[in-house]
Amino acid sequence: MNIWNEEFELSDVNKFNKGCCVEHLDIRVTDFGDDYLVATMPVDERTRQPYGVLHGGASCVLAESVGSIASNLVLDSSKYYAAGLEINANHVRPVQSELVTAKAKVVHLGKSTHIWDIRITDEKDKLVCISRLTMAVIKK
Repeated sequence: MNIWNEEFELSDVNKFNKGCCVEHLDIRVTDFGDDYLVATMPVDERTRQPYGVLHGGASCVLAESVGSIASNLVLDSSKYYAAGLEINANHVRPVQSELVTAKAKVVHLGKSTHIWDIRITDEKDKLVCISRLTMAVIKK
């Protein structure tokens, strides 16, 4: 089942994120399917902690970004928008450098909340972080 409200181009989605945290961390939406959205983020000086590995907070920013973008693509933007309500994350494996990929897969699409399962993996497809994001659906 296709969950998206309307057809969209990845380039338009990425342009929408100009001038905010998503652009600053170089998070880019790269792929989607009927019920998921994918984004990448580099592991570099912007996203590492002092010990040289991916900061857990940066993983949360990536997870919340891809889930939030996905929720807003599901909604009729003339009537509703979605905002993060709750996020949790389990950091499974450290990453020092490369690109990480987050895949947000829908768990629940309700009238007032959306829930996303987000898996972040490294370039070898090894699990780095598991996150669950709840989005509040807000009437404009």
